[in-house]
Amino acid sequence: MYDLIVIGGGPAGTTAAIYGKRQKLKTLLITKDFQGQIGKKPIPIQNWPGLNEISGPDLMSNFKNHLKNLDIKIKESTIKEINKKDNIFKVKTKKEEYESKTVVIASGSDPRPLEVPGEKEYIGKGVSYCAICDGSVYQDENVAVVGGGDAGLETALYLKDIANKIYILEFMNELKAKDSLKETIKNLDNTEVLTGVKLKEIKGDKFVSSIIYQERKGKAEKELEVEGVFVQIGYQPATAFVNKLVEFNKKDEIKVDPWTGATKTKGLYAAGDVTNVKYNQLIIAAGMGATAALSVFHYLNE
Repeated sequence: MYDLIVIGGGPAGTTAAIYGKRQKLKTLLITKDFQGQIGKKPIPIQNWPGLNEISGPDLMSNFKNHLKNLDIKIKESTIKEINKKDNIFKVKTKKEEYESKTVVIASGSDPRPLEVPGEKEYIGKGVSYCAICDGSVYQDENVAVVGGGDAGLETALYLKDIANKIYILEFMNELKAKDSLKETIKNLDNTEVLTGVKLKEIKGDKFVSSIIYQERKGKAEKELEVEGVFVQIGYQPATAFVNKLVEFNKKDEIKVDPWTGATKTKGLYAAGDVTNVKYNQLIIAAGMGATAALSVFHYLNE
């Protein structure tokens, strides 16, 4: 029996586990990996206090090492279900079940899929959601980045010295990224921006060979020969395992008390990007993790 089970190994989950340990709570952290959005971020992180610059994978490695140095128990697995009975939470993974008096959900979010023909069939065969994971495979090849926000342009920047040609496809009539990224992309010789277009299909044989997109104005369909497609159209909260124990907003984010991180179920807290927090930022997620763990401590004392 644990005092606290933390679900998620990102900034919110790591901080919650650290604060749980500091309060002398018997703590278990369960995470599918120590990668998350931060570990997949293709350009250096420059907004983590105390570090002028650090790569996403290096920061995630620091998180994991911090947990190990504090002797916090870690289980790398996928959560299947959470239930509560007689004031005890039962947390089920693929192969095991754990019991705890409290739970902090800090599972973050997963890449939002395109839901177009060919996407699922070619995942790992040309379709990717992470440039830092798969970008090196596309040395001197043509690739498409779907999404013109910050994540899409950051992905294109990461690929600029790897790929031969990069096409950026954006549904809206202009890129949604910040001005500094747009200016940098504009000066790249091997990058072409296509706005006001919608991806219709991903085609190939054993691997991706082309994409079909449609111009929103005029409805003309065109085909581009590419070997890789990087999907960067946003993220959706990773909440499939929690179901009736929490209340969701319209974006499927977990509603929490902003003062404590509490959900509608006593003893169940949430922190970070999985919640209805207004700003999805590293430092805010970490702060929410600390808040949730301290709330757990006071809840158990009461």
